[in-house]
Amino acid sequence: MNTGNTASSTDARNTASATDAPGTAHAPGTTNAPGIPGIPGAPRKRRRRRAAERRPRFAIAVTALFFALLYLPVGVVVLFSFNSQKSLTVFEDVSLRWYTAFLHDDVILDSLGMSLRVSLVAMAGSLVLGVALALGLVRSRSRLGSFAGLVMLVPLITPEIVTGVAAMLLFKGLGITLSTTTVMLAEITFSISYVTVILRSRIAALNPEVEEAAMDLGATRRQALRLVTLPALLPSILASAVLIFALVFDDFVLAYFTTGVDPQPLSVRIYSAIRFGVQPTINAVGTLMLAGSVGLIVLALAIPRLFGRRGGLDLLSGK
Repeated sequence: MNTGNTASSTDARNTASATDAPGTAHAPGTTNAPGIPGIPGAPRKRRRRRAAERRPRFAIAVTALFFALLYLPVGVVVLFSFNSQKSLTVFEDVSLRWYTAFLHDDVILDSLGMSLRVSLVAMAGSLVLGVALALGLVRSRSRLGSFAGLVMLVPLITPEIVTGVAAMLLFKGLGITLSTTTVMLAEITFSISYVTVILRSRIAALNPEVEEAAMDLGATRRQALRLVTLPALLPSILASAVLIFALVFDDFVLAYFTTGVDPQPLSVRIYSAIRFGVQPTINAVGTLMLAGSVGLIVLALAIPRLFGRRGGLDLLSGK
């Protein structure tokens, strides 16, 4: 008979029951092991987990206040653009009166046409120069290329008023009369940096072996660039084009310092009109500009998705 084994098991049961605290209950199938110092219990862990999962109410309140202060004035402009009366403080009835007045204002329409021409020319010019510059910076292996890449970031962090004053002084020093041409030249110069930064990250992500394979199959370097590289960059180029158009169309500071007397860009014309009193037509113009800008930005973010990329924001981050 295994009397030794029976005695050992009896002693083990007695020891286990002795170590259990009186009045404690254990779930079926669990071991009555003593607590380990330094490790909190399950109830405390659950309380901490619940506290961590709680929504930060203060952060939510601050965020809501920020967006309210940011978009409340814009909402007021949009609301009073549909006001039937001339009042800018009392809303009486919904009407398209001021949109009709805008469509019959030849001065504002001329300014709108100029803004569209400047935006289109600046978009085309900055794309051509920006694509060439981005290709040169990525393909360059010299220190000069790295230095040029750093210099290209300077216009992005320089206050726009400094750029506007510098452009005006340059044109004045060269004896060039301020006109639509000077606005176009200034906007092209200012927009090149945006195109270069966006396309540079995309070009760096391209596989150079694809272009080399095209040249191995008989294509020249220019043909490989036209048939392989540029089609791969097309989503980024289109997104950059839409973004530049929106930026130039809404620009005021650079246009103010480089424009002539007549016609003036729409943003400058609105500023000049406000100086002599705010007219309800300005609300309609501002609402249309806001709608156009939002539409262009949404289009810039949606274009890469049409080509199989995740989104336009990835182009800006280089993903």
